Amino acid sequence: MSSIGIGLVGAGWMGATLLKRLTEQEGVSIVGVHQRRRDRAVEVLTDLGLSEGLYFDDYESLLSSPDLDAVFVCSTNEAHGLQAIAALKAGKHVFCEKPCATRYDEFLQQIELEKANPGLVTFVDYLMNFDALENRIRRMTSEGLFGTITQIQVNYRHPINIADDKVWKLSGERMGDAIGMGIIHSLSVMLNIMAEQGATPVRVYATSSMVHRRDFDIPAIWNLHIEFSNGAAGLCFGNVDQANGYDAYHNIHGTKGGLIFDSQLDRPQKVRFWSEKSTEGRWVYPLDASRCEAEGLEAHQWPADTSTPDSGDVMKHQTGECVAHFLECIRKGEQSFLSFSNSAAVADLGWAAQISAKEGVPVDLPLDESRAREFFERRE
Repeated sequence: MSSIGIGLVGAGWMGATLLKRLTEQEGVSIVGVHQRRRDRAVEVLTDLGLSEGLYFDDYESLLSSPDLDAVFVCSTNEAHGLQAIAALKAGKHVFCEKPCATRYDEFLQQIELEKANPGLVTFVDYLMNFDALENRIRRMTSEGLFGTITQIQVNYRHPINIADDKVWKLSGERMGDAIGMGIIHSLSVMLNIMAEQGATPVRVYATSSMVHRRDFDIPAIWNLHIEFSNGAAGLCFGNVDQANGYDAYHNIHGTKGGLIFDSQLDRPQKVRFWSEKSTEGRWVYPLDASRCEAEGLEAHQWPADTSTPDSGDVMKHQTGECVAHFLECIRKGEQSFLSFSNSAAVADLGWAAQISAKEGVPVDLPLDESRAREFFERRE
């Protein structure tokens, strides 16, 4: 494939950012952009030096373009499921913003279509997994620096932007649930760290709260306790309404080491870790060059430009890495580790947490499909 033809639906802040990242890639041609507001699409196209003639006034016409190979689904949450399904049925690769769907039946259909079309690459944009810190934590886990992880906590507290045309996020019908809106990022990170030890989630107990600062239709506060197959426990405190900054706190404790990332601290102190295997049990502050040098721990110093997932600014997130990964998967004909199927455990955890919070009981994983279908059909 000499050039990959890309169509994008949804030219909001994330869509516009991903379109910019696409224009920075070689071997990519922008086939078209569909957006409900034509003026917004034309503004984005013009800002990127692209022709306003690339605007499509309906999604079906974009999917019918003979030059189209892949679709980036960046629309409002409630549209993700059906638009991704339509793209798969049209034989297109799919890059889908999270959540992959706000309806359980659409989530199942995405997986079915992916399995029925093994030549199509799919990707759910759990972008925290591409951050340098997250990559390093997974590598440290696979190298055994923590031993067997027994307890892990990954938070996601960040008041999502509802200003101006983003006010739709207050609507439960359009937004889906708060877990899928942002908290699912932390769940994806947690599950991928634990996967390095071959551990999978087997049960979740969740509670939620309708205490609000802003007028959300749905619970914005979530508390999850996750049991893993190796006996480890995971915790996630999530809130998309109230926070003092961006809280992506990590706390990992294992039999031979541990790591803490506190996004509320000044940069040199944000990360600390210890390992019997590599630091002789001493705490190391790898982003603090002067401290590493003073304590004779220079070998454990991380590069000064190591990124951490707490900017709260989409322009500083690893959007370029996500786009490059998706395109490389297409070129190689390999499925992404964040495909609909490969990331299904993350979505399953989110669906199960909703059931648990509503019914007040732990829910086993993998999620029982029949039970989940019945639960979500009752809610619709």
